[in-house]
Amino acid sequence: MKRIPALPFVFINVAITADGKIAPANRHFEPFGGPRDRQHMLELRATADAVMCGARTIDLERVNLGPGPARYRRLRLRRGLAEYNLRVIVSGAGTIDPQAEIFKHRFSPIIILTTGRIAKSRLARLRSLADDVKICGAAELDFSKALQWLRKKWKVRRLLCEGGGELNGALFQAGLADEVHITLCPILLGGRHAPTLADGAGVTKLADAARFHLASMKRTGSALFLVYRRAT
Repeated sequence: MKRIPALPFVFINVAITADGKIAPANRHFEPFGGPRDRQHMLELRATADAVMCGARTIDLERVNLGPGPARYRRLRLRRGLAEYNLRVIVSGAGTIDPQAEIFKHRFSPIIILTTGRIAKSRLARLRSLADDVKICGAAELDFSKALQWLRKKWKVRRLLCEGGGELNGALFQAGLADEVHITLCPILLGGRHAPTLADGAGVTKLADAARFHLASMKRTGSALFLVYRRAT
């Protein structure tokens, strides 16, 4: 798929089990990547102008999407980045818990991407919580439009996506994911309803699959740290 100009570089980071799951079927996530995987996450955040995830992740996990300890913030400053990254939440219908952990930490702007499906009352509530709310698309979120807006208004050049699976899947399907970091962990969860790296509608033909090539591979203990880059 031809790349649209003036978009951020989009890279996805995800830990998966050996059978490709990111959480059990009940979607109650418990970290299984280990300390090195968390360190890797913070290292990647230290290279990003913005960190993005879906509303379900925000609602179910105690996350603030920030850069973490001071040493990572110093690393950002040495790289010429702002000390704190922007934080982006994706929610097509605006169903985000106003009591979510992220709204209790005001160290950097919080941006919400949504669609015309959002109710007026929810839109007003989110505008009172976030620093900016952008409607991108009538019924489905137009990620190309959203990312162009992030680049133009918020100067986002590197955008790190931390899931979940439906958000990842939408980025793959739109041809917007440039790089994927996968921590492959030595456990199996099983379950036909357990979320995977890329959920959502998916493709119906192999010819339409998002294609990547392996850029690097490193083993730490029994886990593999893989980096895939979009095939050109």
